Formats: sequence, structure tokens, C-alpha cells
Amino acid sequence: MLAAAAELTGSRMSEPLLDRAGIEALIPHRTPFIFVDRIVELEVGQRAVGIMDDVAAHTEHVLRGHFPGFPVLPGVIIVEALAEVGGVAALGMPENTGKIAMLTGLDRWRFRRPARPGDQLRMEAELLRYRRGFGRAAARATIDGGLCASGEISFAIVERPEGL
Repeated sequence: MLAAAAELTGSRMSEPLLDRAGIEALIPHRTPFIFVDRIVELEVGQRAVGIMDDVAAHTEHVLRGHFPGFPVLPGVIIVEALAEVGGVAALGMPENTGKIAMLTGLDRWRFRRPARPGDQLRMEAELLRYRRGFGRAAARATIDGGLCASGEISFAIVERPEGL
């Protein structure tokens, strides 16, 4: 699957390029802490677009308490899902095969619209720079074309610990 992801460089399609299994081949996240259902656009080393089909599908247990009677997806989960999308773009690069991406910073985040059960999040991450294992990405999530959240994510690519 890693080789298949590398072959997707430059691809732009509305059909899923990577399903959950393909995403899990690139990033170490697993249930209950993986929020991207599929990748629909991928330019390895440059950008990726992922979809969370239904906000409630992966976070029902969180939504019960945030907030009772008015469930809203916490912004931290939106940021995590966007980082996962960016991780696919960065970890699909041949030199990063078998490594993991670690969050190192968050800048200029704004949350414009709440994500609620039934909403589908479209998540875009574009690598702004990447050098010597450190990078920065611009990220944004939209719901029905309206901006939900946006900001920048800093990350480091590190060796995957043995057994992970």
C-alpha cells in the first residue's frame, strides 16, 4: 500500500484514493483515535484532502458529553483529523516510509462553524514547507463548502518506535 500511495502523486479525483485500510498503511492511528474515513485527493509530499463522513460516526462517546442536548465536535478533534490528513501527504513520501508524524505546534487557528452530528467534514492539508524531518502545513475543514476551522500545523517526522 505504501508503494501504491507513492504512485498517487499528482492524482486528483473525487473517488476515494485511499480507504481506511490505505490510510492506516501510512499513519499509525487506529480506532478510536483515527478520524479520517477516506482520502479523495493526494499529491504526495504536497497536499491531501480527506473526508470524515459523519461527525458522529467516530465520536459518539465524546458528543454525549460535549454538549448534552447540543452535541458539538470539539475543535481539538477537528485539528487532529486535519493533522491525520497532512500526515498522509507527508508520510507517503518514500523517505518517510515506516515513520510517524508528531505534532509540534499549532498557529493561527480559528473556528468559524460548529461541526455537529450528520455533518461531513472535508479536510484539506497543504504542506507549506518540509526540510530535514520538520514541516509546516496549512489546514482547513469545511462543511457544505462553508469554513469550519483553519490554521497551521507544525510537525516532525520521526522514526517509528519498535513494535508500533
